[in-house]
Amino acid sequence: MRIGIDARFFGPIGKGLGRYTQKLIENLEKVDNSNQYFIFLKKENFEDYQPKNKNFQRVLADYRWYTFAEQIKFPRLLEKYKLDLTHFPHFNVPLLYKRKFIVTIHDLILVHFPTTKSSTLAPAFYWLKFFAYKIVISSAINRAQKIIAVSNFTKNDILKTYPKIKSEKIKVTYESAEDFCLFTPHYKYDEILARYGIIKPYILYVGNAYPHKNLERLILSFREIRKAEKNLNLVLVGKEDYFYRRLKNFSIKQKIAGIIFTDYISDHEMDAVFRSSSAFVWPTLYEGFGLPPLEAMSKGVPVVSSDQECMKEILSDSTYYFDGKNTADMAGSVIKVLNNEDLQKTLIQKGYERVTHYSWKKMAKETIKLYFKI
Repeated sequence: MRIGIDARFFGPIGKGLGRYTQKLIENLEKVDNSNQYFIFLKKENFEDYQPKNKNFQRVLADYRWYTFAEQIKFPRLLEKYKLDLTHFPHFNVPLLYKRKFIVTIHDLILVHFPTTKSSTLAPAFYWLKFFAYKIVISSAINRAQKIIAVSNFTKNDILKTYPKIKSEKIKVTYESAEDFCLFTPHYKYDEILARYGIIKPYILYVGNAYPHKNLERLILSFREIRKAEKNLNLVLVGKEDYFYRRLKNFSIKQKIAGIIFTDYISDHEMDAVFRSSSAFVWPTLYEGFGLPPLEAMSKGVPVVSSDQECMKEILSDSTYYFDGKNTADMAGSVIKVLNNEDLQKTLIQKGYERVTHYSWKKMAKETIKLYFKI
């Protein structure tokens, strides 16, 4: 088969979606030597991917996401390669693309959180773009030969939101944290922390600052946490953008001491940041999978998470849960974990066990099986 993969989100530029795309391709290289793959990349990540399997070929597709070029020019490029199947790891499938394809749906955040607070656009332009998103998402879900969902939560969400879709059209393939095993020598920890202005002890959050991540409530709850843990800091790791700058302004207005914004930190340096933390806090209100808590668990860090349905599916009993909309409950849960060594040890042990349930290689094998069913 001639298989195309839209890898324009490949690597760090695509954040969580970029990691999924990268790990999918890297593991397909390891387990598939029969099909021929064409990997479509943007100019900015073209050199990030270096094929290690002779059946994998890079193709430059320098079309920005959610643009007219994506809708008009990208389908023409795909057509040139006479693909038997194309895998789109995100919902932004060009409306004009008529060949067979599979789409991965990570979540329906854009459908469930239609708020101008989630965008840098003026309200009128935001709602116009939101309407366009809904058309593209619906088109991708309805036209795809198969849909990959990254959790049962996402699968059920798709079925509820698009009732005409049959359950058998959707296959759940979990993501993984199995290779988050970069190790930094312990003697370098303090050097790395100092580079980003991180002061111990601290609790940690890693991810973007979109509204559904619920970081404003985390900051408000930290006010109460710090009353009980006077020297504790809150470290927020994520590439600075409009949403992080807005969150930083919010924290300044609240006049809460001990909040540290680090901007982007590489995976290698994150090993030290994770392992030096006292706990990882995940306050999300909506998630399709949620990789950072698993990454924290793989580093031996106790995780405190919102009781959002998807997180209970992915993390099971390896986490101490709180009500994400209740700042008092959030604060109380973090304080309880920080002050209970037995609970910490239990969460750490269960965390180590939980991450073994997930494998990128297994995900790739399940994806190949789906390719052959088309």
